[in-house]
Amino acid sequence: MVSATEMIVDTLPIIQITDTTHFQTELEMEEELWCGQHPADSLYFGCWDTQWINPYKVKIDSLPDSVLFFCKNYVHPVVSKRITSKFGLRRYRFHYGIDIGLNVGDTIRSAFDGQIRIIDYEKRGYGRYIVVRHSNGLETVYAHLSRVFMQINDTVKAGQPIALGGNTGRSTGPHLHFEVRFLGNAINPTKLIDFEGQQVLHEDYLMVKKETYDHKKILDELAKAQYCIVRSGDTLSGLARRYGTSVSKLCKLNRISSTSIIRIGQRLRYR
Repeated sequence: MVSATEMIVDTLPIIQITDTTHFQTELEMEEELWCGQHPADSLYFGCWDTQWINPYKVKIDSLPDSVLFFCKNYVHPVVSKRITSKFGLRRYRFHYGIDIGLNVGDTIRSAFDGQIRIIDYEKRGYGRYIVVRHSNGLETVYAHLSRVFMQINDTVKAGQPIALGGNTGRSTGPHLHFEVRFLGNAINPTKLIDFEGQQVLHEDYLMVKKETYDHKKILDELAKAQYCIVRSGDTLSGLARRYGTSVSKLCKLNRISSTSIIRIGQRLRYR
């Protein structure tokens, strides 16, 4: 019996990202980097931005229908198997990665061969973090770090220590926030990686856009969402009238009941 994935493979053009560095001498690699060449450079339109996690401005709808990524040399970034937060919606915002609980000072390793694109600090977000562009066409993000060993533009091998785990930035406890992205668009890491077994699910990962980005509907809804700030004298019924909605819709969007007390300064979604 033919599987759904096999049917998709037969009907969709597949872009294959190969790691040609295995066939290059060290001198050739150095010369290539000196000329401004980076991992998967042509796929990323020659963009090597060292500030923004997603500078590419490629929407999910504009991604290729399918891409084959070679993930054979994957190394799990941390020893811990304790997942503290999953990929997906978090009340008002979307969580673009997987949180793995750890101890401050635990070693963080690069998931694949690649090159360091960003090292930065974001006080109210990622804290101290690293972005690595990989030879297979993926990018990974490692956040809330306590210390970084690398510098921007350094080349790394899969499994190479790049940082120490921490609790920096917007974090309620020591953990590694780990993301997998393609052309700036986050992929649910569990589609590629078995976090319990600490290995990839398939050595060759076929990214089929419709399946890999099945969270797009949630992102589209969040993009349309609108919020208000509760002011003195506001009530749920008054807010519903002001914004042309209903109390029941306000309650559903904000996961509250019609008898919930709303407070001045509280942020409520009304659409």
